[in-house]
Amino acid sequence: MNAERHPLHDALCQGLDALGLGRDHADRLLQYLDLLARWNQTYNLTAIRDPKDMLGKHLLDSLAMHPYFTQATLADLGTGPGLPGIPLAIIRPEAAVSLVESNGKKARFLREAVRQLGLDNARVIESRAEAVAEPGRYAAITARAMDRLAGILAVGGHLLAPDGVLLAMKGPRIADEIAELDARWRVIACHPLHVPGLDAERQLVVVGRAALP
Repeated sequence: MNAERHPLHDALCQGLDALGLGRDHADRLLQYLDLLARWNQTYNLTAIRDPKDMLGKHLLDSLAMHPYFTQATLADLGTGPGLPGIPLAIIRPEAAVSLVESNGKKARFLREAVRQLGLDNARVIESRAEAVAEPGRYAAITARAMDRLAGILAVGGHLLAPDGVLLAMKGPRIADEIAELDARWRVIACHPLHVPGLDAERQLVVVGRAALP
């Protein structure tokens, strides 16, 4: 693909610049966006139909958490069409990303996207998160729009290594969700996120295991 000719190339590069990311992966990110838009016409993978809207609300929104994704292994639970897992796998080729999705048509798309994009560092697990039998395998789990904090940890907490963390993308009001966490978990940090081109407030909530008494 000639990224210079892509109608969203400049907008993507401006967004990558604003996020402090290089442009080295722009071609592959645009390839993913095109693939998502094409499959979405038939399989209805996301309610957002316009690729221009997908750029901000899906791609750049997913990439906004990149400064805090420093772990070597990540399980993206309920990833849907691969958000945020595929964009993160593209910009972090040294990280191993598992894309966990129980919906068959979405899992088929994920496998095709991994194949076409040549993502050797990503794999698809067609399963519900609670049924993934890989206890303690991951340094981080994430879920972009899956559930409240306690719900994510209820189905995916077993996947975390002892010092692993949940990286949860949330809106500005999360006090109630934090209050729902049981004594096994604690909030380590809340990082405000800026998504280029979007006015909505975002933050990344980092949750880890509570220290043993």
